Amino acid sequence: MGILPRFDGGKAKLRAHDVEPKPDPAVVAQQVVRELVLPDPVIRTSPDEKHAQLVRVPTWMWLDRAMWKPVAKTAKVPGVSVTATATPRSATWRMGDGETEVCEGSGTPYSSKFVADSSSPDCGHTYMRSSAGQPDDAYTVSVTVTWDVEWRGGGEQGVIPGLQTQAQMPLRVAEAQALVTA
Repeated sequence: MGILPRFDGGKAKLRAHDVEPKPDPAVVAQQVVRELVLPDPVIRTSPDEKHAQLVRVPTWMWLDRAMWKPVAKTAKVPGVSVTATATPRSATWRMGDGETEVCEGSGTPYSSKFVADSSSPDCGHTYMRSSAGQPDDAYTVSVTVTWDVEWRGGGEQGVIPGLQTQAQMPLRVAEAQALVTA
């Protein structure tokens, strides 16, 4: 293939619409973020969520560690490639009793190596009243995970706020009654 001659003698300038503009990386980033598939939180508690919690006994909360990791997606369009990475930042727990707990990580899973009535080192709550009288005699516990999203591409970078995932579950809280005999 050879060079074609210019019939204008090289005097004509290219018009702006003769060259296809490069896509705006920020616009591509918004599209990538809309396509991110973030995992739903899986709530765990101790005592186990299948059993009633006890008033004045610390409840440990944590999220399945498999979901608490960065999620990335890349979009390649003609002229630009953009990668968005969402990283879980915090978990906001609404405990159903009017209290809210904010945890900066996924929480520590309870294990038998901890003292039975010890508080969680990073994500816990102590109920002060039972859930009796609530619908199904259980509090509705919900968690909202907030994700930080950073993107890079086309020589630019930025942050997109506001990505969240949520889950909820019922949690029964009972009062233990002591019987004193002589």
